[in-house]
Amino acid sequence: MPESASPGHALQGVSVLVTRPREQAEKLALLIEGEGGEAIRFPVIEIAEPNDTQALLTVIDRLDRFGLAIFISPNAVNRAMNLILARRNAWPRNVRIACVGRGSARELKHFGAENVIVPTGRFDSEALLALPELQQVTGNRIVIFRGEGGRELLGDTLKARGADIEYAECYRRTRPRTDVTPLLHRWARGEIDIVSLTSVDGLHNLFDMLGPAGQRWLARTPVIVVSARMAEVCRELGIKTEPLVAAQASDEAILEAIKTWRGTQKTL
Repeated sequence: MPESASPGHALQGVSVLVTRPREQAEKLALLIEGEGGEAIRFPVIEIAEPNDTQALLTVIDRLDRFGLAIFISPNAVNRAMNLILARRNAWPRNVRIACVGRGSARELKHFGAENVIVPTGRFDSEALLALPELQQVTGNRIVIFRGEGGRELLGDTLKARGADIEYAECYRRTRPRTDVTPLLHRWARGEIDIVSLTSVDGLHNLFDMLGPAGQRWLARTPVIVVSARMAEVCRELGIKTEPLVAAQASDEAILEAIKTWRGTQKTL
């Protein structure tokens, strides 16, 4: 049970399971530790090269034929933009840029991209599709930079609106081969207070990696997720605590959700 928090240390005595991919986990972990909590780093997704790199390079070489490029995630931004700038020296001026979330927008800014189309408030494909800029797209050529096997909603909806869609798969998500025994021992000792999850794939991976014993521990542990869709998957998997949905998928929003949860706990 978490101990009472001292001023300035809202997460004192709280242990948080951080499941972001290794490349993205450190910032959230440091934010948690800055609030006095313990961040248990346990990546449930690894980011690897796509199976067909040549297909991605072919799209990049034809990039100036598109009117709009959409980036699904910060991983897509990093993987694609490094290749694009290495092969083309500069982003084509005629190609507008859109992305799903603020994390991707921040990464794009690092690469010099300005005037990016991005939702405000909610950050998912549905919110991007609701923007005025994506309503009248008949005849537009749009490329979607994403990981292998991503959701089809964005592309299917834009196709239905008359756009010509191509996918550029920049990376693939794999399940780490990690020994979960130390994690299960900590769970059994009551040393995991809350779990942070940021994708449906990651949720499924964690569930499968834990096995039956760990799944029972997970089912009784509070969970922070980043979308209503993830919350529904939690219920489908038998997680008995009501999932807490962060306002965004950003590290800061996840931290705030954890702190809000902490504030609802009775102290000893």
